[in-house]
Amino acid sequence: MGTTQLESVQEPKYWHLKTVLIDALDSEFEVGEILPNERDLAARFGVARATLRQALEQLELEGRLQRRRGVGTTVAPPRMGVAVGPSANVWPGAGRDAWQTIGCAEAVAPAAVAAVLGTGADEAVHTIHRERVMQGQPVATELLYVPAASVPDLSPLLSPANHAPAVLRELHVLELEGEDRAVELGSARAEDAKHLDRLPGAPVLVVTTRYFAQGRVAAASVATYRADTCRLTFGDSGAVEVTHHQAESRQAS
Repeated sequence: MGTTQLESVQEPKYWHLKTVLIDALDSEFEVGEILPNERDLAARFGVARATLRQALEQLELEGRLQRRRGVGTTVAPPRMGVAVGPSANVWPGAGRDAWQTIGCAEAVAPAAVAAVLGTGADEAVHTIHRERVMQGQPVATELLYVPAASVPDLSPLLSPANHAPAVLRELHVLELEGEDRAVELGSARAEDAKHLDRLPGAPVLVVTTRYFAQGRVAAASVATYRADTCRLTFGDSGAVEVTHHQAESRQAS
């Protein structure tokens, strides 16, 4: 495919370039193939590297490209459907939970989460770190926050290995009255990027869930999904989907 003249195009140059790149991806590259470097691509299409970066970032956001640490920019496989939660209310860790626990600690929750939980600014909560793996690759990482008031009978003498299971077990004693979720588009923090094998700042979908019991928020989770590979679905049948284009505005299931 030859170069493309963009000077006379009225729409933003990077947006038109994105369309040109999609044509090239579909006709010249295979899934997993590494793209030429930015300098060569910019020269080929006759654009500034800043314009090229904007187009590449948009294609990454749309799931067409992946930027892999130590590898470069590669053609992404089709996005996989990831079920966020069943239509029936269920506690984390109950039933056919797809998450794996990495660890658990008592720590002060971020201010936004503390406000949701109604905990004090310096009050430590049980924080369970979990991850989700599909088709052999990490697709999401989660922090589940459980205040002490929700698990009052939890033993103070717990080994690190038993901490998370004990918190979840005590949480399940409560009658779950409901839950809600909000989805927004974000950028991967350094710690999340490390767990997801992405670069810091890579596009992610952040799902915040509130779990209600005894007339209050008994627990809250913040799950970070890879936006380059995930298509989030809600409900048992996956009837509602949230893709990158929809996620720019907050949504609640």
